[in-house]
Formats: sequence, structure tokens, C-alpha cells
Amino acid sequence: MNLRNYAYLGDALWELHIRKKTILMTNNSQKLHKLTTDKVKGNFQALLLNKLEEILTEEEKEISRRGRNLPIPIGRRSNQAEYRQATAFETLIGWWFQNNIERYNYIISYIDKNFLF
Repeated sequence: MNLRNYAYLGDALWELHIRKKTILMTNNSQKLHKLTTDKVKGNFQALLLNKLEEILTEEEKEISRRGRNLPIPIGRRSNQAEYRQATAFETLIGWWFQNNIERYNYIISYIDKNFLF
């Protein structure tokens, strides 16, 4: 699978993971939307990737680097560095899910314990 597809999958997986968490936090649709969007925004994903750097393997760092270098849509170019980091994060999420589900589960658990809510 190409890296763009891993990023596409990773985006969906990450949003689903966050939605599964936030629906348990409130019944208020406005609060639910805010809780969810705060965690699926590019700036939060970029922050997470920076926090994960120290535990990534060399192979994962290479996938991250390649995901970060994917071409980006013209409309996103105003915040290019952040968008690229978020794409790299989503690429890793999709890659882990497809290629190493144990590592995917470990990373999701690590993020949950250390950086979410």
C-alpha cells in the first residue's frame, strides 16, 4: 500500500479512536464536537508525533519522514509544517494498523495514558 493510503487509513482510525473516547465523556453535542475536534486537529497530531519521536524505531522514523514529505493540498500550505507532521502521524497510525497491530495497540495505549484527556 502506498503512503498516501496509510495516511488516509490512519486519519479514519485516529478519528474513530477519539470518537470512541469522547462519546463516554458527555451527552452535550456541542461539548462532544469540541472535545473531538481538539484531538483530531493537525496541531494536536503534530504535537503527538513530536512526543512519540523518542520511542519510534528507525523503520518508523523513516515511514514518518516519508509521510511528512508527501505532497500536500494547496489549501493547507499556509500551515505547511504542522500539516506535514499531522500527515506523518496519520501515516504511522495506518501503517501500524496494517503491518503491526500489536505496536498499533501499544502506541494507542501509550497515547491514551500520557497525552489524552
